[in-house]
Amino acid sequence: MTPSSSTTPTAPTAAHIVTKTWTWQGFPICYQTQGTQGPAVVLVHGFGASWGHWRKNIPVLAQNCRVYAIDLIGFGGSAKPTPGGKISYTFETWGQQLADFCREVVGSPVFLVGNSIGCIVAMQAAVDHPDIVLGTALINCSLRLLHDRKRAQLPWYRSFGAPIVQRLLAVKWIGKFFFSQLAKPKVVRKVLLQAYKHPEAVTDELVDMLMAPAFDEGAVDVFVAFTRYSQGPLPEDLLPLLPCPTIILWGTEDPWEPIELGREFANYPKIEKFIPIEGVGHCPQDEAPELVNPILQDWILQHSATLTTELTSLKET
Repeated sequence: MTPSSSTTPTAPTAAHIVTKTWTWQGFPICYQTQGTQGPAVVLVHGFGASWGHWRKNIPVLAQNCRVYAIDLIGFGGSAKPTPGGKISYTFETWGQQLADFCREVVGSPVFLVGNSIGCIVAMQAAVDHPDIVLGTALINCSLRLLHDRKRAQLPWYRSFGAPIVQRLLAVKWIGKFFFSQLAKPKVVRKVLLQAYKHPEAVTDELVDMLMAPAFDEGAVDVFVAFTRYSQGPLPEDLLPLLPCPTIILWGTEDPWEPIELGREFANYPKIEKFIPIEGVGHCPQDEAPELVNPILQDWILQHSATLTTELTSLKET
């Protein structure tokens, strides 16, 4: 399978940007790429987002790196096949997709950068396929607080509601109605204003970008499948298994993934740095790219230079 260019823009708000398409397990996968030299970097979005959530990071990182941003299957411009058929929407599935992308499209080991659930996907890929990953950068990693094991630690009165909601969403008409109420510009903007500390960062472009895939066939089923997914790995399952150097960035004002809980991740062996990003919320790469980009750029180039030196030494011995 080989990547091929697409002439369809990703969304009306990014009409000047042309995406590419890669076929994975028979399904079209959307991705963007910039940069022609330097280490390879793959950017992995969070729930409900797409490659466009990295639009403020790609051009900067591409000055020194070969940058790829992929839409996970079920999201963005990628296919949204019916859950439970050929595709199950799990972190193992997305981890395999990411590993295959690195082998077939990128063609070399990469640095993986994730946001939110994209961090879990990046770690799953790194743990299952250590040969494809040089390092991982985790930005406001999802804590998966609705996971079955997390809920089991809560008092019954606090953990009682989520399973009921999940069962209700499994009823097709209820799930479809709930999704239709969420997939409205005003609602999406309200949710983003919770996640972002600075309201000026919640632009029409951002809302339109997140809204566009909601009208794709299969989007409702993918949404319901993921909201009902409360198994799979927790970050603390994957962190001790990481085979590569890792840094963690965390917006200090994240209302969904509290930094107090995230700081505990700094104690795992492969974590080199835990870097608070002051005054921003759940998506620092979009809300404060001027802070995030230099950190990522310096860390990637530093490790790339170290690896190059090590390879040179090995060749000379």
